[in-house]
Amino acid sequence: MSPEPKTSASVTSAPATPGSGASVSAAPGGAYIHNIGYRHYDGPRLGRAYARRSLFSQSLRGAYGLGRSAKSKALPMLLFAVMCLPAAIMVAVAVFTKAGSLPVGYSRYAVYLQAVIGLFLAAQAPQSVSRDLRFKSIPLYFSRPIERVDYVVSKFAAMASALFILTGAPLLVLYIGALLAKLDFVDQTKGLAQGVVSVVLLSLLFAGIGLVVSAVTPRRGFGVAAVIAVLTIPYGAVSAVQGIAFVQGNEAAVGWLGLFSPITLIDGVQSTFLGGTSSFPNGLTPSTGAGFVYLLVTLAVIAGCYALLMRRYRKAGL
Repeated sequence: MSPEPKTSASVTSAPATPGSGASVSAAPGGAYIHNIGYRHYDGPRLGRAYARRSLFSQSLRGAYGLGRSAKSKALPMLLFAVMCLPAAIMVAVAVFTKAGSLPVGYSRYAVYLQAVIGLFLAAQAPQSVSRDLRFKSIPLYFSRPIERVDYVVSKFAAMASALFILTGAPLLVLYIGALLAKLDFVDQTKGLAQGVVSVVLLSLLFAGIGLVVSAVTPRRGFGVAAVIAVLTIPYGAVSAVQGIAFVQGNEAAVGWLGLFSPITLIDGVQSTFLGGTSSFPNGLTPSTGAGFVYLLVTLAVIAGCYALLMRRYRKAGL
């Protein structure tokens, strides 16, 4: 006698659980055949706003390794400490020596520590976007309810916020120390406000550049090297050419050459409008007209980086 044919359904002698959503049919011999299908989601649908907030918070936490392994926290936390340590030392010196002013102005502090900011950006910008490209998870983000603009805005805002925390925390340390040293409250508050504006521009500019460069390749190592190159090579070239122009007596060219490097763009803006001193040769400060050009170019680069990211993820989301 030939055996009975097998079926692809699950066969059991137990009855179906009430409310499970599975369809049950009786089979010969008293057994039950269960057709287990997909269950519909009956919970609340939180929509795009919740998805944007979640992506932003997770990206911001990831920039400092929060919610990840201890190894992932080591570098960003170390760089954060390195950014704050000089400010703490300056505060201690100002308090114990009863100095009449801080050694470094608020607007100038981030420019002095540009190497630390560059390392942080090079390490965290590829981590923010390259992994999604490498593991091809972008189409999952764009399925629904999140859209391309939500992804780009969330990643951009998270990276800029991470840089703002990195660059803004030392300014707060300087401000508290200045008040403890009994420096003039009005002057210090004004200086802090100018410094905050400076680091906001720096954070937006560096975040845009870092994300655009990192989004080109899914390889994190290539992204790290590319971000470092984009930040350091133009700065070195501009500084060298500015030095040559100054030695040759062409001081007008010194100011305009600063338009071709991210950090010198910020330097030109903060030294013209935000009460900072310039790192250009002999401390030359761009004129007011040139300062407006610096500001416009900075804003144009930020907007251009956003547009390039939108264009990049139009293809990456397919």
